Amino acid sequence: MNSPNELKPGHATRHNPSRRSFVRTAALAGAAGYAALAAPASASQQQEAIDLFGEKSKLRKSDRDILVAAEIAEALAVTTYSNIISSSPFFKQLPDDDQGYLEGAVQEEMSHYLLEQSVTDQPSPFTEFFYPPNMFADAQTTLNILVTLEDAFIAAYLVGVRNFTTQNLRVTSARIMGIESDHRTLARVVGGDVTPATGGPINAITGIQGVSESIAPPNNNGYERTLCWTSIDQAVNALLPFVDFNTAKKAGFNTSQSFAFRPFTPTLPSPLGAFISFAGC
Repeated sequence: MNSPNELKPGHATRHNPSRRSFVRTAALAGAAGYAALAAPASASQQQEAIDLFGEKSKLRKSDRDILVAAEIAEALAVTTYSNIISSSPFFKQLPDDDQGYLEGAVQEEMSHYLLEQSVTDQPSPFTEFFYPPNMFADAQTTLNILVTLEDAFIAAYLVGVRNFTTQNLRVTSARIMGIESDHRTLARVVGGDVTPATGGPINAITGIQGVSESIAPPNNNGYERTLCWTSIDQAVNALLPFVDFNTAKKAGFNTSQSFAFRPFTPTLPSPLGAFISFAGC
């Protein structure tokens, strides 16, 4: 008998899109959004609402395609970090500062998701994700995938910097990309702190380019890697194994189980690093 998170082959048409239809499906799906997070509006929030209205009124289809793809990526990120924290054996054996980093990262990714959803007025059309075998159980696999995803997120937000049609969206994309860069670096810091009892220390991590790279130094980029992506379709193709049953199966992922995205109200680690507004101040 399948558990609630297990999927059978061919489960749900929405999990089996073609590459060509993926962005179109994502942009059109999800008419029913998650409930709004109610709170009294401060003066800064009222200003943000004005800025948000302006962004929505200027949103073009190409902008929406990028934003919906980013929502899928952020939902995947939240799901990944949440399951590392809740179920990975190595997590509780990490030093407190490493645990705090991972706990902070899931809050930040959720904040990114909600911001993007506020502009598109639709949730991620994909909320169940697949991973390779031993994901979350094996520390090496988990960190390889975590860095792979952060590599993809960085390159995808750089596509946004290149292709968004408004200055506010381009700057916002750059602001989020900087946080994904933090996450990539700190994920590499975690490798050396994995205990021998849980498969560590991990001295090299393989990211999206398929090259095993030493964790020393963890901040091994002089410039962010674009992966030569110039279109959001390239980022979508990189995410397909995580969201599409058939592509996941072809990639050798574990398709007997999927992991659900569970939205929540985030609390950012510091108010100085909050979104504030599209103007950034």
